[in-house]
Amino acid sequence: MLELIDLNLNLEGDNGKVSVLNNINLSLEKKKIYVMTGPNGGGKSSIAKVIMGIYPLTSGKILMDGIDITEKTITERARLGIGYAMQQPARFKGMKVRDMLTLAAGDNTESSLCDLLFDVGLCAQDYLDREINASFSGGELKRLEIASVLARKLKLVLFDEPEAGIDLWSFKKLTETFEDLNIKYDTTIVIISHQERILKLADQVIMVENGEISEITDKGKILDEIEMLDNSCRCRQACEIRGKSNAIECNR
Repeated sequence: MLELIDLNLNLEGDNGKVSVLNNINLSLEKKKIYVMTGPNGGGKSSIAKVIMGIYPLTSGKILMDGIDITEKTITERARLGIGYAMQQPARFKGMKVRDMLTLAAGDNTESSLCDLLFDVGLCAQDYLDREINASFSGGELKRLEIASVLARKLKLVLFDEPEAGIDLWSFKKLTETFEDLNIKYDTTIVIISHQERILKLADQVIMVENGEISEITDKGKILDEIEMLDNSCRCRQACEIRGKSNAIECNR
């Protein structure tokens, strides 16, 4: 559905050009969930921004459904069905939820605003006529952003660390929403995240470090590696032992 071919990205730094992405080759299939993970500063967000057209490529090619979109603008890519959700969703002073979703839906008039909110775990009666302001929590904003994604009927949506700044309850609802989005819609989802719960949603995990894709693998391998690291961590072991000791003392 989307193909990245020999992508390279150089950006202007304090001391001249800096190589950010090197020889990125990646194919994304329709209706799959991909989780992109790896060390901070490794190039994950840069790949997403290149796909969206925020960063212009230094060299390489991007194909969508076999069509070259390398030179297309952000607006043109959005019209083709690509969306990008940033870590911190915007708050629109003076705009109500109803207005935002209607604007997002555009010509997709068959989209029911009530259904869109229901699909992200929000009640239309409570939210449609609320202004999107500081009264909204991080979790509520994330789910509204996903509702706007659903309204647009996107082919591909990129989420950059969607769990950032939200509470545990909202995080649980967020993962459920991603699962529902994948089942109900034909949207390909790319999520940039380090979170184990989000890794569990992946059809494939894309490892990115030092501006390169180091590995594309299944979630089982990555989760096994995380478990091995947890088991070998002396600090974690000490905390678990101490926790058990405290539990014994409490039960006496």
